[in-house]
Amino acid sequence: MIAGLVVGMIVNLALVQLNTVLFPLPDGVDLADRARMRDAIQGLPAAAWILVFVAHLGQSFVGAWVAARLGSSHWMILAMIVGIVSLGSGIANAMLLAAPAWTWLEMPFYLVVAWMAGRAETARRIAMSV
Repeated sequence: MIAGLVVGMIVNLALVQLNTVLFPLPDGVDLADRARMRDAIQGLPAAAWILVFVAHLGQSFVGAWVAARLGSSHWMILAMIVGIVSLGSGIANAMLLAAPAWTWLEMPFYLVVAWMAGRAETARRIAMSV
């Protein structure tokens, strides 16, 4: 499960970094200044949020899959734990950065993609046993 969380975070951070290259913050924005950072984030174009969604849901899916893949048993539980932790992080992040209200639509999908990852691993294990 720890490996899944770490790999998921790496996926998330890599895609968020790509987003900062494609949609850089305005000059002079200090990352430590939460008010300016919040304003800059809220000013991002809608297209920038698509990659943010992919990053967040990628964290949940890839992390859940890694946890399920490495688990010797209870792989769906491991996948869902990663999904729940990812969801908690997503909620905390959205509250901290005062993300636009419509970004809250992604929250249920953290669990959906974690479940999909657990199902994918279940299907793989069943296919391997046949």
